[in-house]
Amino acid sequence: MTTATAAPRTNSPRPHKHRPDTPETTTEPRRNPPTFLSDPYPTLARMRESAPVSVLHGDGGLRLWIIPRYADVRAALSDPRFAQDARRAQALADSRVEGVNMGTDITHMLSSDPPDHTRLRRVVQAAFSRKRVEAMRPMVERITLELLDGLDAAAARHTTRTTTAAVDLVRDFAFPLPILVVCELLGFPPEDRDLYRKWSTTIVTQEGDHAAFRRAVQEMGAYVLAIADRRIRRDERPADLLTELLAARERGELTDDEIVGMVALLLIGGHETTVNLLSTSCLALLREPGQAAWLRADPTRMPGAVEEFLRYDSPICMATTRFTTEPVDVGGVVIPQDEFVLLSLGAANRDPARFQDPDRLILDRRDAGHLAFGGGIHRCLGALLGKLETEIALTALLARFPGTTLACQEGDLRWRNTMMLRGLEALPVTLHR
Repeated sequence: MTTATAAPRTNSPRPHKHRPDTPETTTEPRRNPPTFLSDPYPTLARMRESAPVSVLHGDGGLRLWIIPRYADVRAALSDPRFAQDARRAQALADSRVEGVNMGTDITHMLSSDPPDHTRLRRVVQAAFSRKRVEAMRPMVERITLELLDGLDAAAARHTTRTTTAAVDLVRDFAFPLPILVVCELLGFPPEDRDLYRKWSTTIVTQEGDHAAFRRAVQEMGAYVLAIADRRIRRDERPADLLTELLAARERGELTDDEIVGMVALLLIGGHETTVNLLSTSCLALLREPGQAAWLRADPTRMPGAVEEFLRYDSPICMATTRFTTEPVDVGGVVIPQDEFVLLSLGAANRDPARFQDPDRLILDRRDAGHLAFGGGIHRCLGALLGKLETEIALTALLARFPGTTLACQEGDLRWRNTMMLRGLEALPVTLHR
């Protein structure tokens, strides 16, 4: 799961020479260039090797400090001096530049610090316990098999004697799986899943269109409250998470805005990470069919392989924006108070100081400890569910279609235009039983 609020829009940094005792300074182009989107790791490696902290100047000149090294990122994730309160962040941004959206339109855990964060997380954390997540296994397996049957049928309808049809694994598998799981978890209509995806894309990527961002937030808020009001009027209390949230509101533990924010976080965060993880994992296995065969030979290897997929191509490249509440020394570079900071999970998970041969996909890797789900009090609440979905999905996909191949040139693949997330817009493949 990822946040329902994106970082301020930033694009690929371009490193410049700097003195060893100073942070690397970079200036962003207007949009993320295709080379960075398709492979950000050379740029992140240069930043990591050059200095413990780099400075990125984003739209409007807003200064962002990027921390790329594993040890520093891990420490910062648990350091309360790196705050995440969206309202304080917005006031700070407004004092620097105009038109930067820090996500104050949505109230949720990732945009809060204690005590609000503690209160909000306590309301839902039991729903994502190991026991509750494991109980979802049959439901995830059922949805997975239904989607694979759909892929089978779609391929059969468009296959002739001379051509084999391609399907889009993002559109037809990686996206619907986690969103259908979240719909069952919340008790939301699965037929509205394309609407959820539209809101999610607008809210997470932003691309500088603040009006579209606010419109998506307002539409989602009205939608959530309409479902809640309909349940109350009809006295419907199904055994799902929305019912638990409404009960918390009755106890005075949540406001309407906080219910909307919680649902937004679950709807958007509940599928974004898994969609991206599934798409990049499938692409990695298409590149290396030998490793796919190794997994098919023994499906019990899949949980460990998912951990490596998370490290190798982290679905969240940059953690949500933080700001310093006092000066912080990071590797000998002092970040002043009231500065915005991005923690590069993607760079940290490829740090050779922590992982041996980090740019290689090694599915039986022994050096665990990736930071793909963040850390500290803001560690992803849905990490167990995301891993369960990915394990089940990849195991079933490999078993059903062992000879799957990429249906285009890899250079033609389109990546999502955001520095924060790492995922494919589409993944066309040719399915072979």
